[in-house]
Amino acid sequence: MISFRTTASALLLLTGAACLLLAARTPSAKRTSQLPLPEPPAQKIQVAILLDVSNSMDGLIDQAKAQLWNMVNTLGRVQCGTGKPPRIEIALYEYGTPRNAAEGGYIRQINRFITQLDSLSENLFALTTYGGDEYCGHVIYRSVNELNWDPNPDSYKVIFIAGNESFRQGSISFTRACESARSKGIVVNTIYCGDRQQGIREFWNLQGECGNGTYTHINQDVRLEDLPTPYDETIYRLNQRLNGTYIPYGSHGQRYFSKQEEQDKANAGMSRKAAIQRAEAKSNAGVYNNAGWDLVDRAQEGDAVYKEIDFSTLPDSLQRKSKEELKRIVEQKRRERLTLQTEIVRINQQRSQYLREQAARGSQPQVTTLETEIEKILREQLGRYKMRIN
Repeated sequence: MISFRTTASALLLLTGAACLLLAARTPSAKRTSQLPLPEPPAQKIQVAILLDVSNSMDGLIDQAKAQLWNMVNTLGRVQCGTGKPPRIEIALYEYGTPRNAAEGGYIRQINRFITQLDSLSENLFALTTYGGDEYCGHVIYRSVNELNWDPNPDSYKVIFIAGNESFRQGSISFTRACESARSKGIVVNTIYCGDRQQGIREFWNLQGECGNGTYTHINQDVRLEDLPTPYDETIYRLNQRLNGTYIPYGSHGQRYFSKQEEQDKANAGMSRKAAIQRAEAKSNAGVYNNAGWDLVDRAQEGDAVYKEIDFSTLPDSLQRKSKEELKRIVEQKRRERLTLQTEIVRINQQRSQYLREQAARGSQPQVTTLETEIEKILREQLGRYKMRIN
């Protein structure tokens, strides 16, 4: 005979089991609220620069070389709505020269989207002009369809095309190119080299046809006065010391290490301003990162790096170091670099203030150049993508 006490105990056990099963199948509101929200996709800034390299464009090429670092520094101060900086990638095309195949529209991709800024600078300094037909629609269409554009709608994807002559040349119409750009969320900005009204007559004023881009014009031949300041030599010295904090590794490390100094010299040969803007960019680890060849940048990925690198590709003085010794040297270089970068930023702020004060005393006329127009356009358009320039 089963007792009352035994029956009651069995009922209690069954009830408890049922409650546990129900709890397992029906998550509580509290448990659901604790689930982590998915990370939004990282935002990018992707810039494609399309430059006319026909005979009349020597001034444009010179301005492009000089303005690169101002654009990089502007983008290096961008913060997304999440508080994180975006990843910056830059591509470069030339068009309008018979050096390139006629069937391809006299166009050449110089580099795809890259983050290696020394290589981009090197590519700009290698550009030369040689006359030909300028097929604007064709080069836009090529860049839209060849490059690896980010599908994230919150990324700022932009084309800057600069040149002159009629925008309607070539077998691919700008309307077809614009339709392709709009389908990928790419903004196309046109920069006419010459008189504003002449640019409109030659159909560079696309207005909203190319993803709500901007039409502007520049004087490609203007050369602004390169004013010296009391701070220039200090920044040059700090930049030279900054180069000493890099440790090349890998099969291409030494080549890229040499390229860094070569581009310092090339930009210094262009102007004081270009050299100092480059030094400023090198002081921003968010945009000037050389983890592909510099061990100090690469080591930020963690200790596993020291197991992966080939010690025989390091400078001679480091090849026989133990992993622990090498880690200490890398950390010392990292701290030294941070100190130098901070000092370059501080001195450059003083230099900028000095130049502002000098400009306030003078009456230098305002002129539109590739630098002034690209910066103005960036500041206006980045806000559409919940990005801000600090």
